[in-house]
Amino acid sequence: MTREEIESLIGSVALGDRKAFQTLYDATSAKLLGVCLRILKDRAAAEDAMQDSFIKIWKNADRFAVNGYSPMTWLITIARNTAIDKLRATKSNADIADFTDTIAARGPTAEGQVIAAAEARRISACFNELDPDRSAAIKGAYLDGLSYNDLATQFDVPLNTMRTWLRRGLIALRECLAR
Repeated sequence: MTREEIESLIGSVALGDRKAFQTLYDATSAKLLGVCLRILKDRAAAEDAMQDSFIKIWKNADRFAVNGYSPMTWLITIARNTAIDKLRATKSNADIADFTDTIAARGPTAEGQVIAAAEARRISACFNELDPDRSAAIKGAYLDGLSYNDLATQFDVPLNTMRTWLRRGLIALRECLAR
């Protein structure tokens, strides 16, 4: 299914089209289940997280903005966050820190290591262009799995300010990486 077709389906879902929702589910559920399964490592829990993800997609489809980027990124983000929330609800914090080690593929090739190192340098350079607080907040949210509330407390700023920091920081990173 093409990006445009998925965008169209999400738009129809936002209008309450159940047939479009069924088509979107059929087209994307396997991928989203895979994302949930990698995080939760339990098929039943992953299926629950995927179903919760589709409930969120149904309720929030009107928030999706067609911006030229893959709509699958939006869908995968919802599934990933739902699975992490489910993991947080069932596991101790030590287990949450450990699960990040298991998401990455085992044993990258030499070529993969060179490519990854080059990308890491690019990403690091882009992070260095950000204000240190914004950089640390983004790393905390997306690498350490901290919630917006945790970050707002850690940086002693209001919750909405933290959301703005993260949104603007991600936009700046995206622009930097596009150069």
